[in-house]
Amino acid sequence: MSATLQLAQQLIACRSVTPDDGGCQPLIAARLAAAGFSAETIARNGTTNVWLRRGRQRPTVVFAGHTDVVPPGPLEQWATDPFKPTIRDGMLFGRGASDMKASLAAFAIAAEEFVRAHPAHPGSIALLLTSDEEGPATDGTVAVVERLTARDEAIDYCIVGEPTSVDHLGDVIKNGRRGSLSGRLLVRGIQGHVAYPHLARNPIHQAAPALADLAAEVWDHGNAHFPPTTLQISNIHAGTGALNVIPGSCEVEFNLRFAPVSTATALMQRIEGILRRHGLDYELAWTVGAQPFLTEPGRLSEALSAAIELATGRRPQLSTTGGTSDGRFIATICPQVVEFGPPNATIHKVNECVRVADLEPLKDVYRHTLEFLLTEAKP
Repeated sequence: MSATLQLAQQLIACRSVTPDDGGCQPLIAARLAAAGFSAETIARNGTTNVWLRRGRQRPTVVFAGHTDVVPPGPLEQWATDPFKPTIRDGMLFGRGASDMKASLAAFAIAAEEFVRAHPAHPGSIALLLTSDEEGPATDGTVAVVERLTARDEAIDYCIVGEPTSVDHLGDVIKNGRRGSLSGRLLVRGIQGHVAYPHLARNPIHQAAPALADLAAEVWDHGNAHFPPTTLQISNIHAGTGALNVIPGSCEVEFNLRFAPVSTATALMQRIEGILRRHGLDYELAWTVGAQPFLTEPGRLSEALSAAIELATGRRPQLSTTGGTSDGRFIATICPQVVEFGPPNATIHKVNECVRVADLEPLKDVYRHTLEFLLTEAKP
């Protein structure tokens, strides 16, 4: 059994449902202590984070990831215990196998192997691990970034171990993510009897044309790196449960994933303009969940791409699709942030799994990237 597989199994066995770390961070910290990594625990509001670092010089290369996982869901639908790592048909099953304990194991073993081969390496290596990425993401990577900023501790390159691959390990690197803007809309009407609509005002009827306009609006056309901004209505709630009552209000929740060519402020203004045009009596609460970020092709993406090709034979595609990640926080203090990890087909699903045969190449990708960035090895 490879060291990467063994550590991945140990991490899966930790019941680290967000925001509980479940013992993952101490496990990794203890292992890397032997390789000369110092550990700094940064805890806030029930979230545990650890900053592991070896070296004090620049450039600083950081592996970032989360030890927390989403709840397993109905246990009876799992073929095996989600927190009992199981190998079946060449796959390693368990909650977090792909998102993202395989990457965490690969990070740690890659760092060990690199230090063993280059004990006097230039620069620094660090791991930033959090336990609230799957939760509100308010006290995890954010807290670590604030601590590093307060003491002017720089990061030059960061690889986030999110599962980015699609069909095969190494086919996709994320070099940016879209922003996320959510709205909670309350449309006020007048409750009444359905047989006397002239004595009431139906907020569903009033909201429907406005929602149709929002769904049909072209917000922007994206750019060379980002697809166009999209809006999706996720929830609509109205009514008392009685068939003969016109509701007095209607609540609508929606989300936009936006490209950097649009700003959250401009999108909010356009949406409120559409609502006013339809004459709605409304309240609207906004949440900016994430700002977009982009790492232009450069030394990090080139080194990672070369490492992927060396380990897998594939040349990856750069992409900015998908949801948000903690890369958005790290990008505020690090000029080059990318994401790379195993295939994501089973993340957050029952019977989540990762190919055992992908674990060693994944570790090799991370180790080769360190070699390209911190030694004279050429991509």
